[in-house]
Amino acid sequence: MGIPTFTQEFTTPIAPSRMFKALILDSHNLIPKIAPQGIKSIDFIEGDGGVGSIKQTNFADGGHLQYLKHKIDALDSDNLVCKYTLIEGDVIFDKIESVVYEVKFEASSNGGCICKMSSEYHTKAGAELKQEEIKQGKDKAMGLYKVVEEYLSANPDVYA
Repeated sequence: MGIPTFTQEFTTPIAPSRMFKALILDSHNLIPKIAPQGIKSIDFIEGDGGVGSIKQTNFADGGHLQYLKHKIDALDSDNLVCKYTLIEGDVIFDKIESVVYEVKFEASSNGGCICKMSSEYHTKAGAELKQEEIKQGKDKAMGLYKVVEEYLSANPDVYA
C-alpha cells in the first residue's frame, strides 16, 4: 500500500503574507494567545524557528492530546511555503511513524489568499488509519486556521 496523501485548500480574505506570518513564522506566540482553550503553549525545543528547528505544541488540559512535536524541513518566506514533519506525539504514534505536511499560501484574485495543504501519512507496518482519524485532525487544523483568520480580520494592522 502506498503512502496515504490528503490535500485540502481554503480561501480567506486575508493577504497571504499575513496568514503565513501568523500561522508559520509567529504561531508560537499567536496561537496560545488567541486559542488558549485548545493550546497551552508552543515552544522551540531545538533551534529558533528556521529549518531543522523542532517545535512542541502543548495542548490544554482535558483534551485527548497532550503534545505534538514538529520538525521544520523547509521554510521559504519569499514564496510563502513551509514543509514540516510531525515526529512525535502522545497518542497517534501507535499507528504512524510520521506525517509530512506542506502548506502554501497563494494570492487570490480578490486580495486574499488560497491556503493549500497536503499531508502524507507514513504508517507503521501493518497499521491502518481510519478516515475518521484523519478527518478529525484535519477538522481541528481547519478550525485553528479559521480562528487565525477571524483574529486577523478583527486586527488589520497585525502582521501587515
